[in-house]
Amino acid sequence: MKHLVYIIVFITSFGFAQSGFEKGNVLYQKGQYEQAIQAYESVLDSHQQSAELYFNLGNCYYKLHQVAPSIYNYEKALVLSPDDVDITNNLKFAHKLTIDEVKEVPKVGFAKLLRDFTGMYHFNTWACISIVFGFLFLGFFIGYYFSPATLYKRIFFIGMFLWLIFLFLSIGAGIFEKNHFINERPAIVFAEVSEVKSEPQKGSPATFILHEGTKVFVEETLGKWKKIELTDGTEGWIENEAIREVK
Repeated sequence: MKHLVYIIVFITSFGFAQSGFEKGNVLYQKGQYEQAIQAYESVLDSHQQSAELYFNLGNCYYKLHQVAPSIYNYEKALVLSPDDVDITNNLKFAHKLTIDEVKEVPKVGFAKLLRDFTGMYHFNTWACISIVFGFLFLGFFIGYYFSPATLYKRIFFIGMFLWLIFLFLSIGAGIFEKNHFINERPAIVFAEVSEVKSEPQKGSPATFILHEGTKVFVEETLGKWKKIELTDGTEGWIENEAIREVK
């Protein structure tokens, strides 16, 4: 009986979310962006989310020239669908509305090579690649095991060895990318203007100023303060309510 109740609740909430999403789409097409936001937010209130939902929310806020919410929702959409070209392009347009120009310091040496390699694909994509390599390894192993000719056995053995190497590389890349995803804590500045302090104290001098829409990365939380880092390596402390974490 309990399972039946859960199923009914799930179906009801899903239907409500779907109707809210469709209502938001209709309102967006009519140019009623604030009402569309309310419809989309009602879907989030029902604990339903999707990349398309956050993408549409980002579009609504972008139309209303609300920089921080638009970037925040595009970033949320990108977390769920990291290879989506439309989300990436709209996020670039939204970033053009920000005031702060923070340069990205490129990684160098082995760290750059490793990040460039693993960052080629999402960790879920690496998992799929690993499965393909696993089947190829298995196929070559079967060929090696059942092949009667010595030449074929050598070919299958070499191929089996190569696919095994590729399998381990893809698994390692997937694990590294997953850990990077878990440990990375991106956030968006929502305060119109926010001082970044050298220490987590009100009386501490401000080291620099950030404006709404700027992307930062949270390194540490201490009470009502968060230690953040910018893409150029600059660090400082900012009040919790000034930013909103993406994940």
